[in-house]
Amino acid sequence: MFNKLAALAFALTLAAPGLLLAATPVNINQADAATIAKSLDGIGQSRAQAIVDWRTAHGPFKKADDLRRVKGIGKATIERNRDAILLGDDTPGTVAKTDAPAKAAYKSKKAVVEEATAEE
Repeated sequence: MFNKLAALAFALTLAAPGLLLAATPVNINQADAATIAKSLDGIGQSRAQAIVDWRTAHGPFKKADDLRRVKGIGKATIERNRDAILLGDDTPGTVAKTDAPAKAAYKSKKAVVEEATAEE
């Protein structure tokens, strides 16, 4: 029992720094270098300035993977921050609304017959 608790405590100790350094959502097409540096994990002031400079020279980023065009930013950095990289008026945790109707719930034959009888 003690070994299991010790292993759990050790695992939590290893996971804690990752939780403390979690990235904060930031719009890389609008934020200044200081905001980008504070918000994204593994991005310091110089790389954040490189993001702003690239954006100024080439226009807005269309997808998070476009950050690979900025010198010093690789796939691992993008993956670590993917959930925090916003491109437009995105807000984290929201789902785009569609005009499609919701899928109808399945009804048994008995329920359909009972509804039809009740309507008459």
